[in-house]
Amino acid sequence: MFTKKNDKEKTLVSNLKYLIGKEDKLKEKLEDNSYLEPFSDDLMLFMSLIKDYYKGDYRKIPFRTISAGVVGAIYTINPIDLIPDSIPFIGYIDDALVLKFCLKQARKDLQKYKVWKQEQADAKSTSENDKHTDKISHDKSSTDEEDDNETSTDLKKAS
Repeated sequence: MFTKKNDKEKTLVSNLKYLIGKEDKLKEKLEDNSYLEPFSDDLMLFMSLIKDYYKGDYRKIPFRTISAGVVGAIYTINPIDLIPDSIPFIGYIDDALVLKFCLKQARKDLQKYKVWKQEQADAKSTSENDKHTDKISHDKSSTDEEDDNETSTDLKKAS
């Protein structure tokens, strides 16, 4: 028998898959509408969080926060809502209000995620720099060894 927690998790995972698959549609809608533009950065950050959550890379987020963001994003994508998007001027107002509310609920957790994401990028950059430095010093030591071998060969020929 399934518990409520397992059912919530399954529903969330299903919604995450759906939303990840609709990311292009969401970006398109954000770009095409001036009412939604102010939420673009936060929503794209949230999409990044969703991907990291789905992959299991980032799980330091309360269920209520991730579900609020998912609900807001899915509502925005869905063409059937309180005020149909096809109505000029006011069609996206309800989408903007829902997004504003949902992202406000997630604001603190989004900031924590943003810090974590920056730390990951910094660590990756440092790691890549270390690898590059190691490669340069390895290449230099190989060249030095070759120079030493050539010098000793030249000395043997001279004597």
